[in-house]
Amino acid sequence: MIVLRPVLEVCPADGFDLWPVAALAPYDFVPLNGDLSPAGVGTAVMSIAKANDFEPEDGPRRPSDPLGAFLHGLLNLDDLFAPGGLRVTDTATGAVLSPGCCNGLDERTDWSEVLDGAGWASFGHDPSPAAERIGDRARLTVDADREDGPVIELPLTDLRRLLTAAEHDLTAFLHLTATWATTHLPAHASRLHGALARALGLPEHPGTRGATRT
Repeated sequence: MIVLRPVLEVCPADGFDLWPVAALAPYDFVPLNGDLSPAGVGTAVMSIAKANDFEPEDGPRRPSDPLGAFLHGLLNLDDLFAPGGLRVTDTATGAVLSPGCCNGLDERTDWSEVLDGAGWASFGHDPSPAAERIGDRARLTVDADREDGPVIELPLTDLRRLLTAAEHDLTAFLHLTATWATTHLPAHASRLHGALARALGLPEHPGTRGATRT
C-alpha cells in the first residue's frame, strides 16, 4: 500500500511557552490534517512561525511584546516558508520518501511536473528525493544521490489520486488552525489564517472544506 501525506518539519520547542505545544522530536515530520490535537496544531503553528522569524524589509517594526514579536515575521513577510513537503511510504517494502532540506510545502506543485509536465521533479537535498514519469507509472527515488537507494513505484492514476487527497488534508488542517487560533490567539486569528494559507500554498477562502482520511 502506498501512503502519501503532507508533512511539516518540527522546529525545536525548547523554552517555548506562548501557547501549548506537543512533545514532538525536533526536525522530525508531523503529518498535517484535520485530526491533529490542539497541542499538535500549536506545534505546527510554532514551527511555521519560527521558520519565518525574520524582519521584513518594508513594514511595521517588530513589537516589544513576546507574542507579537514571535509572530511578526509570519504576519508581515510577503514570502512565507513552511518546511516540509509530501512524504510517501510504501508499507509493503518499508521505503519512505521524505522531503529533503530546504523544501517547502508550497513547492508540492512540483509534483504536477511528474504527472503532466517535464516528467521529473526533485524535493530538496540531504537526502535528495526525486520522482520521474516512466510510461504510465511514477518512479520515486528516496535519495537520488545513492545509486542503490530504495525506490517506490506506483501508477500515475494512483499518484494523482493521492495528491488530490493530500490537498484535502492540508485544507482540513488550515480549517483546524482557524478554530485553534480563536481560542489561543484571538487577537491575531484573522491575520494568522491568511498567513498560514499563504505559507501552505492554499487559498485563504477555499470553495470547499477539505476532508481528512483514515
